Amino acid sequence: MTKTDIATRVYNHAFKLDPIIRSLLDTDVYKLLMLQTVWKESADIPVTFSLINRSSNVSLPQSIDEVELREQLDHARTVRLTKKERIWLAGNTFYGKERLFSPEFLAWLGEYRLPAYDLRVEGGQFRIDFSGRWADVTLWEIPVLSIISELRSRAAINGIGRFELDVLYARAKAKLWEKVVRLNALPDLRIADFGTRRRHSFLWHRWCVEAMKEGLREKFTGTSNVLHAMELDIEAIGTNGHELPMVRATMAEDDRALRQVQYGVLESWQRAYDGNLLIVLPDTFGTTAFLRDAPEWVASWSGFRVDSKDPVDGGEEIIAWWEARDEDPREKLLIFSDGLDIDGIERAYRHFDGRVRLGFGWGTLLTNDLRDCSPAANPGLDPISLVCKVSRANGRPTVKLSDNLEKASGPPGLIEHYKHVFGTGELERKALAV
Repeated sequence: MTKTDIATRVYNHAFKLDPIIRSLLDTDVYKLLMLQTVWKESADIPVTFSLINRSSNVSLPQSIDEVELREQLDHARTVRLTKKERIWLAGNTFYGKERLFSPEFLAWLGEYRLPAYDLRVEGGQFRIDFSGRWADVTLWEIPVLSIISELRSRAAINGIGRFELDVLYARAKAKLWEKVVRLNALPDLRIADFGTRRRHSFLWHRWCVEAMKEGLREKFTGTSNVLHAMELDIEAIGTNGHELPMVRATMAEDDRALRQVQYGVLESWQRAYDGNLLIVLPDTFGTTAFLRDAPEWVASWSGFRVDSKDPVDGGEEIIAWWEARDEDPREKLLIFSDGLDIDGIERAYRHFDGRVRLGFGWGTLLTNDLRDCSPAANPGLDPISLVCKVSRANGRPTVKLSDNLEKASGPPGLIEHYKHVFGTGELERKALAV
């Protein structure tokens, strides 16, 4: 495959040449996996997803032109699943399983378009809401984050000369390759790209995935991005996310039912999928609370994803939980994915290697780490903590507690109520980089 000269493409940029969203498959595979279960069981639940800039010191409207933002959002709404993409989804093997997506679901997805949005500026930030049926709205999460992230990057390098761009991307490539060399020194490493949502750009994301594929070979297990997986012939990696228990929690009739919601979500997931898709994401309402009340059958699942707790602390807690239930951790999978960079990956690998099956999902600091790469200081190239979360469902606000209250979302009073219901005690607060 011919390598793209990113600096030249950026310098000669035009909207028609480089729209940010080029395909409905330019998303994370876990969104499609969740969408299939939502489409089958809960399609008509009314929800709202909202853009949240957790880096509140960065005013996005100061760097991103609202007209251009609307152009990109409107363009994304014109994108449809192509015949080639539908055939690939139908025939590809995911996690060793054929026909993971049903013909009925793919027929519906073939007619799908992203629905309307509501965009305004409030308090120096963009407020973007996506409201409608759950099955219709959920796929907006990844495209809107990719659009905001890339428009911010484009603004940061707007006006930079051709040779300075060459230097910028040369430094970024060297920086990433140095990380790849360090990762290659870890003999049993298994690592995937999780960097779609907050990437520097589509083209840079593609370069990073290709570099990982070439540099790490069998240690690189794949990408969460469905389009890159299809076009580069690599595995699509991902399972489920926080939105499933967040939405289901709004349907709970009382506090007792609320405490059981996340286990009902896992039962539903288990009916749909098996094998390495049975990965528990335990931190929606706090990992410790999840483990304390989890039914015994959860221990038979393939593994856990440690998302918002310190990797060592979270991993040790889950290993102890497995051992207390006579499960051999060496047969289980631990996936680490929260704000990882090379030092954190090496730390977790060296701590747990040989004790569990290890996996890493490398996100923002793989696909958007151009810090210090510009010849001149350019804070616009620093990644920020940007999310798009379900904020309402069934006419009620949603809540995510997380293991780090800096990542919590929902009305403050309702957050306190959820903390009481789940018995989380005093959750810690850790500063967020991404």
